[in-house]
Amino acid sequence: MLEEAPLDNSFRFRQVRNQSELLCESLSPEDCNLQAIPDTSPLKWHVAHTTWFFETFILVPFLSHYRLFDEQFQVLFNSYYNGIGKQHPRPKRHLLSRPSLDEVMSYRRHVDQAMVNLLDRPPEADQKEINARLVLGLNHEQQHQELMLTDLKYNFACNPLLPAYVDGGVAVNQNSFRRDSGFEFYKGGLIEVGQEDDDPFGFDNEQPRHKVWLEPFAIGRNLVTNGEFRQFMEDGGYERPELWLSDGWSTVQQEGWRHPLYWDLSSDEGRIFTLHGAKPIEDDVPVCHLSYFEADAFARWTGARLPTEEEWEHACMQANTEIADGRGRLHGQIDRTRLHPDNLPPRQKGLSDMFGQVWQWTSSPYRAYPGYRTAPGALGEYNGKFMCSQFVLRGSSCATPKGHSRSSYRNFFYPPDRWQFTGLRLARDAMPGTE
Repeated sequence: MLEEAPLDNSFRFRQVRNQSELLCESLSPEDCNLQAIPDTSPLKWHVAHTTWFFETFILVPFLSHYRLFDEQFQVLFNSYYNGIGKQHPRPKRHLLSRPSLDEVMSYRRHVDQAMVNLLDRPPEADQKEINARLVLGLNHEQQHQELMLTDLKYNFACNPLLPAYVDGGVAVNQNSFRRDSGFEFYKGGLIEVGQEDDDPFGFDNEQPRHKVWLEPFAIGRNLVTNGEFRQFMEDGGYERPELWLSDGWSTVQQEGWRHPLYWDLSSDEGRIFTLHGAKPIEDDVPVCHLSYFEADAFARWTGARLPTEEEWEHACMQANTEIADGRGRLHGQIDRTRLHPDNLPPRQKGLSDMFGQVWQWTSSPYRAYPGYRTAPGALGEYNGKFMCSQFVLRGSSCATPKGHSRSSYRNFFYPPDRWQFTGLRLARDAMPGTE
């Protein structure tokens, strides 16, 4: 793992940590203790766990005479680090009515003060390792900030009142524009993927950089939209077993899926639940909250396919895609005025919306890169042990913090998962000269 360029570590630490608390600012303690399904976690647990991470991996080993806020928190807020010790069962996190939200916030203040003291006067012999763990911890917390929003959305959607997390939301673009649904052609060949040496940060699963061979391919200029997915539904997409992988068809039957998550088709226009409340389903907006199974079935229905993660990364790099979403957010901030994909006009040329709208499913199983080695100690459990039975997503979503996107980032979920902001763009095989 590479260190980031020298910055005011205390400032960056406070900046990221404050963002998590801002996400809870308008919520009640009851809101912060919801957990509708085992896949989600209460927001109170998220803000406690990210605090536990800094306490466990930085303060305990590197700050002499540090005193734990509460020894029981070492079990309550450990997620999956078996090398550290026991964990409270994930499906039962909502049963932790104690400690209270106020006590969890006191825990954060206790740890934050100790962290600032350490960052202002780090032991010289340990400074390099402290900096490396700090950067990992900040990126870890940004991951949880996105989870806080997606988990809250699922929890709120289970409430018949359909409460809005933030009123208003991004305005619908009323101007008509022509969306080019074509493909960009790439000749392939021997290319490199993975974290580059001069990248300031990458998770361990983005390493090492390595060579892969790509056959000629084409990738969609734009994300698949609600309107395009609605055509799939109207053509009986959810009733046609020939379009589905076997496990996908079984899931559709068992779960009774007939549309993406959060859609309500009981009215003529259709409604979708968002963090801004229930809104009309806009045909020009990128479709989201799709499982891998749904994304794959849609691609099959169009006669195309999902891109591999290597194709996606190569196309992104070749297109010189602007990683920052251009909406004026400060580093680490989440724009709470647009917590849903929007229908702003696409780029006039090339690939649009690689970042900042929806995570994009690829056809690539989540596995180790050639030469990957798990880091020693409990931190080695961060990504490596999950390289089984999941698929890779690329890009970032409208809920991803600013500065947390890059072309080599590998997100991963199980094929039936769809509570994240997950969508797709199409790809297809291509022969030279067909562009």
